[in-house]
Amino acid sequence: MQSALRKSVIAVSIGLAVGLAPTAYATNGLAPTGVGQEQKAMGGAAAGNAGNTMSMATNPAAAAFINDGYDVGLEVFQPNRSAKLGSTTFDGDGKSTFLIPEAGYKRKLNEKVDVGVVVYGNGGMNTQYSVNPGFGVGKAGIDYQQMYISPTASYKLNDRVAVGASANFIYHKFKAEGLSGFGIGNNGYDSSTGWGATVGIQGKVTDKLSAGLSYRTKVNPGKLEKYNTLLPNRGEMGVPAATTAGIAYQATPKTLVAADVQRIHYKDVDAIGNPADPALFPSNQMGFGWDNQTVYKIGVKHQATPKTAIMAGYNHGKSPLQAEDTMLGVLAPGVVEDHVSLGVQTKLSPKSKLTATYMHAFENEVKGVPYSVKMDQNAVGIAYSREF
Repeated sequence: MQSALRKSVIAVSIGLAVGLAPTAYATNGLAPTGVGQEQKAMGGAAAGNAGNTMSMATNPAAAAFINDGYDVGLEVFQPNRSAKLGSTTFDGDGKSTFLIPEAGYKRKLNEKVDVGVVVYGNGGMNTQYSVNPGFGVGKAGIDYQQMYISPTASYKLNDRVAVGASANFIYHKFKAEGLSGFGIGNNGYDSSTGWGATVGIQGKVTDKLSAGLSYRTKVNPGKLEKYNTLLPNRGEMGVPAATTAGIAYQATPKTLVAADVQRIHYKDVDAIGNPADPALFPSNQMGFGWDNQTVYKIGVKHQATPKTAIMAGYNHGKSPLQAEDTMLGVLAPGVVEDHVSLGVQTKLSPKSKLTATYMHAFENEVKGVPYSVKMDQNAVGIAYSREF
């Protein structure tokens, strides 16, 4: 009876995540600071830190080192974005609150093999200007949403080292409005799907130190036909590759420190990395002009009492948007650079935990000609973890 109930809870939780999860919004460019509430509370550091099932999203090899169980979570995300042209400021917060769900599940098959699945939003961007900032008539902006469903398996090479892989099914959708100056109508949402992979290795270097490395492939989902004159190559909106390396160190019996370095390859995706040069628009090759981004993540988790742990993190990545490309940066102002995060985790029972988190991205402005763009962010989240 309990087994059937547990399976029902897991199925409903993951189903809810699938139904809601297309939404995640820019913190490190288009990407979140991390995947999973516990991971985000620690600045996103997860490549070498096998915390819970959501760690599999960053490094699938983590499945070998976490207990069987599931995690479900929800984040309330509030970005504040604006653009400035001359002395006029345009408010891009037509929609100001976004819900970002997540879910993960993992089960050991035998002494060597573990399997699981994670469902999460991996990136996106939204702007909605009630006053058009010069791109046409009516309200203007874009909405880009991205969801991952990632079946995962890991294999233990020995007691200390494991490799893993995830097959990433990607669903994304895109909408643009108020761009009549580019000859683009308000065509509503268009969506497509695609497949990619994440591979990783994780191991215990010593009894106190672990390390991990993962690589997520670039994905070219199906073309967004409604925007084949706006997006390069007749409607392509690819998902960039990312490489992540990390360590986790058990500094004391109660204190864990984790750190990651991540490289996100935005320049390899034409829609994101091509220059935001109107001269390229007639040839269908104009992009947002973003550079590749290197992100540094560090976090700490301290077991303050037998039932309560506290977490803190810092995340930094230089804005991928530079001054010469702010024209389209008005639509996708992913310019925040510095993030701090906090978390509290409480044991509800020997096998269940509740985690609450807060993240703040400090305001950053990129001043260009003729536009300047600015953003800051806040997010609160909650997650429930259950071990079998």
